[in-house]
Amino acid sequence: MKFPKEIKTYCPFCRKHHPHKVKVASKSKARTMAEGNRAHNRSLEGHGGKRAGEKTVKKQGKRQKLVLECSSCKKKHEKVLSGRTMKKVELKS
Repeated sequence: MKFPKEIKTYCPFCRKHHPHKVKVASKSKARTMAEGNRAHNRSLEGHGGKRAGEKTVKKQGKRQKLVLECSSCKKKHEKVLSGRTMKKVELKS
């Protein structure tokens, strides 16, 4: 899906509509010492039995998240694209 680089939308900090710069949110790096990751790694250790590993089937699309930066107050907030799932969002120039 193509999306404009700048849109005019509501800013929850200014409480007004302003032009916003649009950026596609990228996934942050997972924490290796998080409790869920440690439990998962424990289950992968050892011999035999049914073990949880990497999933072989990938999702076809996800809900895409955008980061909007207000032109007046420079604060950022996120927007999820209307519940539609898609492979990727492309910003058009």
